[in-house]
Amino acid sequence: MTDHNEAIASALELLMISQNGIGAAIEELAKWVAERGSTDVADNAVTALEVLDANAEGIACAIRLLRR
Repeated sequence: MTDHNEAIASALELLMISQNGIGAAIEELAKWVAERGSTDVADNAVTALEVLDANAEGIACAIRLLRR
């Protein structure tokens, strides 16, 4: 693996870790909002989480390819 690919893979990994942290925060906030009766807002947050989850697999795949 080239230094260039390693740098890109490392940057993607940091972005994915940040994305996971943001996802966890959104999940906690969605739960809090739902408990207070704003189910539409909570459902929108859950939809956003689904997008984050779907994109995380693509990022992980790119990291694996770069690190080969």
